[in-house]
Amino acid sequence: MQRATAEKTALELLVHGVGGATPEKMLGDPRTVRVTGDDTAAMYRRTDDADAERHPDQYRDKPVPEAYVWSGLTSGNGVRALWLFLLPFMVANLAHWMRPSARGHAATIRVYGVLVRLLGLTLTVLLVAAACEVALDLTAWQCAGTPSCAEDRSWLGFLAPGESGGGWWSQPGRRLALAALVPALLTGLLWYLSHRTWNVYESVEPYPHQEDADDEPHRSALSRPGFWYGRRFVARLRAAHTAAGLLTVAAAIATAAARHDREAGGPAFLDAAGRVLEGVLIAGGATVVYVLCRRGRKEHRIDAHLDRMVVTVLPLASLGVLVLSLVYAGWDRPGWVSSGRLPGDQTFGGIALVQGLLVVGLAVVAYLLYRSDPLASTALHGLGGPCVAMLACALGSVMSGGVAQRVGDWLDRGATPGDTGAPLPGPPALLSWQAAVLPLLLVVVVLLALILGVRTLRRRHLERARVERDYGGEQPEDPRTRKIAGARANAALTDSAPLLIGAVAGITLLLGTGALAGAWTTGDVPGVAAAGAPGFVRGAAETAQALGSWLIGFGFILFVTWGRRAYRDASARRTIGILWDVGTFWPRAAHPFGPPCYAERAVPDLTWRMATWTQANEGRLILSGHSQGSVLAAAAAWQLSPSVRKGVGLLTYGSPLERLYGRWFPAHFGPAALTALHREVDCWRNLYRPTDPIGGPIGLEGACGPAVDHPALKDPLAYGRTQAHPLPAPILGHSDYQADPAFAAEREALLGRLRPGAQALGAVPSQPGPDSEGSQGSSGRSSG
Repeated sequence: MQRATAEKTALELLVHGVGGATPEKMLGDPRTVRVTGDDTAAMYRRTDDADAERHPDQYRDKPVPEAYVWSGLTSGNGVRALWLFLLPFMVANLAHWMRPSARGHAATIRVYGVLVRLLGLTLTVLLVAAACEVALDLTAWQCAGTPSCAEDRSWLGFLAPGESGGGWWSQPGRRLALAALVPALLTGLLWYLSHRTWNVYESVEPYPHQEDADDEPHRSALSRPGFWYGRRFVARLRAAHTAAGLLTVAAAIATAAARHDREAGGPAFLDAAGRVLEGVLIAGGATVVYVLCRRGRKEHRIDAHLDRMVVTVLPLASLGVLVLSLVYAGWDRPGWVSSGRLPGDQTFGGIALVQGLLVVGLAVVAYLLYRSDPLASTALHGLGGPCVAMLACALGSVMSGGVAQRVGDWLDRGATPGDTGAPLPGPPALLSWQAAVLPLLLVVVVLLALILGVRTLRRRHLERARVERDYGGEQPEDPRTRKIAGARANAALTDSAPLLIGAVAGITLLLGTGALAGAWTTGDVPGVAAAGAPGFVRGAAETAQALGSWLIGFGFILFVTWGRRAYRDASARRTIGILWDVGTFWPRAAHPFGPPCYAERAVPDLTWRMATWTQANEGRLILSGHSQGSVLAAAAAWQLSPSVRKGVGLLTYGSPLERLYGRWFPAHFGPAALTALHREVDCWRNLYRPTDPIGGPIGLEGACGPAVDHPALKDPLAYGRTQAHPLPAPILGHSDYQADPAFAAEREALLGRLRPGAQALGAVPSQPGPDSEGSQGSSGRSSG
């Protein structure tokens, strides 16, 4: 009976990493066949292995390789290049999952989630406000109302009082009502994209399983049945953000008309209608905030219920308020003339102030959580989430300011904001102040880069001695040693990311506060505000303003060019796909308009495949993940039932599970969660190289089975020319782990352990066997 069981077919399920891979490359065979799946993500086998389960005798000593190709989820058709413009939303979503590990403190954890969701809401309002600034203020209010701007633009003729001879559309309120269609359509487009991806990703039902009865605090939330099913929660978020966008457009129109009605002494009913409408807008905003804060994610069960009232009524009611605002603004107001700017400084200043307060509050809450469970490996002492949230706000401000300033320059024919000869007042002064601090931020980034460069040079010098020690017995060659040491030193730069992100986020917060204070206290752009200052101060202000305007314009053009190139070029699209591979692993928990979470499709795919295959074949299964694929593999293993999970061997290589995810997402990939995974699978082995900038050791010892980490692999495999390597061996870094003999040895050891009775024999040693001694290198890695 044991012999029959031992002869069951073994399956090696391969999961590729960032950047994607083809099934032919993963399987090492040009002839492949799709076993299950679709054009977006599927399982593939070699053609010769398609019916391997029917011939177990042919696979007694080797597993059947099966490749899961999921690159279509992040870098498929050209439209996905447009996800680049949703980058601030994606970064804000990352901040939600970066909360520190905490013991207890459920209420504080809820507060953390609420603060991140509110910050995500401000990003939606900021984006729509920027669209309102371009369409309503710069175009319909300023340019159409200024003869020198409108006379050379025939497409604005019917809106300009002079060009149209006082036509029906020439009144400011009607111009604003017509221009409001642009931000309203933008909001509708975001709703459509979110709804479309919601039907594809959030609606994929996970493999049904019960949560472990002994759900101890150390187990990761990724093991919960409803973790990868955010259908209900994202629908609520989408409704709230759509309503917020529509209300922002309504507020931009209604407040301009209401301000005129209060000042002009016009008909009393218009004044009363304006006040009532402003009250409705305040009530609508309060409702959106309530819906956003009322309920968080439910992960302990698969929640297929939808809040129909919120999902349907809230956006439609907001649309109704927008229609009322359009009617109110379009009412006949003879004698109303547009002049100056719409109240954009107050709007953008209020958004910036709220975002700053939310980031500070988030930092306080994150630090309190970190103090309850102070893991030494946690990035930035638990402040990673607030720092990333600050960067999301900065990205949103740069993109919004870049659009407004480029359009303003185009309408002004390149005049500098604040120039007395310019026909238009231009964008709000705050946007110029925010652009003016960019050169200072760039100086800080350059200084940090210099510091990291010096540290890298020092580490390269230290690594040279380690290289000579690792390749003892070889005749040293200075160029070869220098090249290997440089690869190791450059790979260690990843561990300096907390320094860079923390410093940039902190400086950004300080500079943003200064920009807000300067705009509110002076009311002018930096160059004009410093007109009466000493020559050096005035020159510095004018230089910073001009250089900042150029930088923000250049950045915006570069951003658009990159997105356009990615839309047309598949290779560029794959590069952007790497960004999405890392950034969209997590479910949309803070912003519904961000790029969708591919893991909500990939993890159920892997779980269903493993569970159904083991039920049908009762064979051995090795889950083999490279790079980001190792993260998907771990997430899928957590979703298995305990009995199936215990029969799985996990092989990871080039894995960021501890080096990146464990440090930046400690609540879900911290030491306790990874230790639980180590204990719950049959065996887990991890391969890494000191030249790998992404993968690293897991750092778990053998308390609940063999130690996870194989000693660091040598890279290159041979220092000089040898009988086995007559040509110089390449430095592989993060790629091609299968080329190392240790990979095959570890896979064979895992298969041996999974055989009945082999566990008692200790088939997987905690140290490499004779077959893998040649691949052993420096086992340590500095945390940088």
